[in-house]
Amino acid sequence: MTDALLPAAPQPLEKEGHCYFRKGCNPLAQTGRSKLQNQRAALNQKILKAMRMRTGAENLLKAATNQKVREQVRLELSFLNSDLQMLKEELEGLNISVGVYQNTEEAFTIPLIPLGLKETKDVDFSVALKDFILEHYSEDSYLYENEIADLMDLRQACRTPSRNEAGVELLMSYFLQLGFVESRFFPPTRQMGILFTWYDSLTGVPVSQQNLLLEKASILFNIGALYTQIGTRCNRQTEAGLESTVDAFQRAAGVLNYLKETFTHTPSYDMSPAMLSVLVKMMLAQAQESMLEKVCLPGLQNEFFLLVKVAQETAKVGEVYRQLHAAMNQEPVKENIPYSWASLACVKAHHYEALAHYFTATLLIDHQLKPGEDEDHQEKCLSQLYSHMPEGLTPLGTLKNVHQRQLLGKSHLCRAVTHHEESMREASLCKKLRNIEVLQEVLSAARQRSQLKYSQLREDDDLLNLTDAPDIVSKTEREVEIILPQFSKVTVTDFFQKLGPLSVFSANKRWTAPRSIHFTAEEGDLGFTLRGNSPVQVHFLDPYCSAAEAGTKEGDYIVSIQDVDCKWLTLSEVMKMLKSFGQNDIEMKVVSLLDATSSMHSKCATYSVGMQKTYSMICLGVDGDDKTDKTKKVSKKLSFLSWGTNKNRQKSASTLCLPSVGVAMPPVKKKLSSPFSLLNTDSSLY
Repeated sequence: MTDALLPAAPQPLEKEGHCYFRKGCNPLAQTGRSKLQNQRAALNQKILKAMRMRTGAENLLKAATNQKVREQVRLELSFLNSDLQMLKEELEGLNISVGVYQNTEEAFTIPLIPLGLKETKDVDFSVALKDFILEHYSEDSYLYENEIADLMDLRQACRTPSRNEAGVELLMSYFLQLGFVESRFFPPTRQMGILFTWYDSLTGVPVSQQNLLLEKASILFNIGALYTQIGTRCNRQTEAGLESTVDAFQRAAGVLNYLKETFTHTPSYDMSPAMLSVLVKMMLAQAQESMLEKVCLPGLQNEFFLLVKVAQETAKVGEVYRQLHAAMNQEPVKENIPYSWASLACVKAHHYEALAHYFTATLLIDHQLKPGEDEDHQEKCLSQLYSHMPEGLTPLGTLKNVHQRQLLGKSHLCRAVTHHEESMREASLCKKLRNIEVLQEVLSAARQRSQLKYSQLREDDDLLNLTDAPDIVSKTEREVEIILPQFSKVTVTDFFQKLGPLSVFSANKRWTAPRSIHFTAEEGDLGFTLRGNSPVQVHFLDPYCSAAEAGTKEGDYIVSIQDVDCKWLTLSEVMKMLKSFGQNDIEMKVVSLLDATSSMHSKCATYSVGMQKTYSMICLGVDGDDKTDKTKKVSKKLSFLSWGTNKNRQKSASTLCLPSVGVAMPPVKKKLSSPFSLLNTDSSLY
């Protein structure tokens, strides 16, 4: 059963029966994966309860002075620690339940390891955001109830993403939406009182913070985890399926590496830099393993050059898993990494090293250098197969001497059998791996093949004549690498776009409450010029004009005219509105930034992650901008903005503005690219 049966429709909400849910999310899907995730959520609650009880017992032990009470508390602590250890082992069992995530097709392949999604608690944004809108933006917070509900619905949908590209896009859209929310509602100088709680995917330990960075980091982790689940679901019996598997694990490695480099101080074990480094290695190792399967998919012909290539490719996979196993056994990762994961990495390292020696033995034993064959090419390939030839042997001499080839081939078979036995021993030591039937079958079949080939060539004096086979040089035609997350391909709608352009109306800027200005345009002259672009700013104000006497100041932003919101209107649109009133009274609402240094637009360029450089609100002043106030003419007869004559039209157009790139103008909802950095650069606070 698929995760979600979603039609390809442009609507953001899909319908199934009597339940609506977002595209990329289906909380009703009763798949093995969803049931496993529900078990994880229930187990997290049990771990949380056990940890609270243990904390209480530890506090009681510190406070108690009666010896009998202290002994009883110590006994209770031992039981609680045992229960907690059993719960963590049960969680480890869920983490190694790889069969649930694999493709449903019958496959004789070693399973891959996916990551489980991090679980979270519900979050209520409504109270905090409504209070902030009223306090900071001086707007009626009830006008934004739908937007707040959309944000909360999107977060809820991200808890049950479907295992496909639509699910990834859903998580990415929420991650980008958090960037808008952070800029609009989370000032750097205060806490918003919204508590985010996320559970560690490996230990089940909850982490709670009022910092939005925890929310963003956890969503990033779940994006990487979802890519791993997509990779394990692909059909590894087809070339297209294997290519998709490689791509998914490379993208998972890219997201996790991006998380590691961006959030350097994470309180959760599964998102610590050391753990993320190991997880990136694991994803790349599994991508390299899938590349080997793609090379072997058409079938291996008993041909010299092909076997050399496959032997080196297999040695590469064994090498990356050996390095992964070493990284998993380093502190502090060793304490939190599932034991079954480290065991499986060790099993795969020995298994693929055994296969590399088996393929090398096959090309040495089954092939002989015949007259007319390319001796130089075969000699070169054999010399590149080893870092150094065994003592007393040369590449060309070994190729021509059948006895030497057989002895060297049997040496490789002995090493292959040794590695096969070691891989099976490691698998038998782990209870979780013993229960994976396909793994046991693959390891057993590979060992039997190597033993059968050696038994056909075995001689009584092999123990005296055989030398240690040299290591095989690892080599691959396609080195896997991380693929960074492509956030720029996902467009999102700023839910709170009605608050105004983010360049001005953000949480880190403060301004006065909107002031109502009642004035008239005398003889078509407003008494001021305009500059800027969404929102428009008052510029060159005549202190004796009607607007100035009503309270207008230079640098004020025009937010509405006659109760018509104009925060997103361009300069020409605002001019057209003002022109339409003629000699009638005009009611205009303006706000003033409290920070004087930022009240006027200046030339600036803002670079966003995944976006091109854009110029935001670039205003070019007229030639007289550098003049002091003393040299400015303030005669009331001088027209600042008039549509009566061509001369005044030229004056009104003397202030030019380059439009901002990628900023939506109308107040209606519109798809926008993120106009700010995707992540707070002050990640050291996290």
